[in-house]
Amino acid sequence: MSFIRDKLKSMLQVHETPHRVALAFALGVFMGNSPFLGLHYVSGIFFAWIFKLNKLVTFVGVSVNNPWTIVPISTLCVWVGAKILAIKDVIPEVDWKSVNLTTVLSWMKSLVTDPDNFLALMKDLWPLLKAFFVGGMVVCTLTSIASYFIMLKIVVRYRKSHNAS
Repeated sequence: MSFIRDKLKSMLQVHETPHRVALAFALGVFMGNSPFLGLHYVSGIFFAWIFKLNKLVTFVGVSVNNPWTIVPISTLCVWVGAKILAIKDVIPEVDWKSVNLTTVLSWMKSLVTDPDNFLALMKDLWPLLKAFFVGGMVVCTLTSIASYFIMLKIVVRYRKSHNAS
């Protein structure tokens, strides 16, 4: 727990204006909640470098989406996207009684060996993927805007209280 506290404290003490700290954090939250799975940290650090923002603060912002929060955040993204796009059934039907290790491995092999199976899978998953992408863009935009103002207030308060002492 002291590791997290130390990282947050170092983030609040970076030699940047409160606006730039909040901006770097908001960029991290945007990239962390974006629907581009697997690219969160790389893209967050890349854009922090492009915009000359603090990479540590951006890294912390990206980390808002982590193994403990990814399922609720992704679920929210799909739900928001499904509502916006008026998609009723985002998850395809699965016959769970026929699912076992052998059938899963055989199915995965068929995705590689038979392009039609892969295309059929994409067709079945398209409503889910579309809802996830649209909802993800909305959620990451709204959470990054909110996180900017929250972080700005936190940094200003922290610096006021520590400069007064």
